[in-house]
Amino acid sequence: MGQEEPDLYRDTWVRYLGYANEVGESFRPLVPVPVVWASYGVATAYVTADAIDKGRKAATVSVTPSPAPGRSLLTPPLTPVSPQAHAQDPARVGVAVVDTFVWQSLASVAIPGFTINRLCAASLALLGTLTRWPLPVRRWATTALGLAAIPLIITPIDRTVDFLMDSSLRKLYGTPGEPPTSH
Repeated sequence: MGQEEPDLYRDTWVRYLGYANEVGESFRPLVPVPVVWASYGVATAYVTADAIDKGRKAATVSVTPSPAPGRSLLTPPLTPVSPQAHAQDPARVGVAVVDTFVWQSLASVAIPGFTINRLCAASLALLGTLTRWPLPVRRWATTALGLAAIPLIITPIDRTVDFLMDSSLRKLYGTPGEPPTSH
């Protein structure tokens, strides 16, 4: 029995690509808008690649017919099969892709991007009102604040998206899926 293979999108440096749009929003006062939009492109590519990866992983598991004690037939245990195997259950693959894509889109792109955008816009406006700092200093201070806020907003946003998904979309496909870990 070997160790479980690390998840490329969750356990390696690749996961930091999910933070690209937050970094882009933090630098919005300093860079041209197309650079910010490009950061959203990087984050969206990460989200899409992770969703595809989770779909492929769901396609390479088979369902054992008899449930273990304490488990229902609705959530059978999974055993890995060869990567060449076809999906045992196309619905499982669809749920894995949709769940990951929606979760990551909300928790990695939409909500954090909006949060950092509004935080930076408000701080730039407040610094303009409350200080006599030159505009370049206010812009750099706003960028520093946005970058500093990124690690602080991740966990609350992730937990909120978990709750929202468990309360809505995951009810539609019957079982609360194991939500993706942070970015």
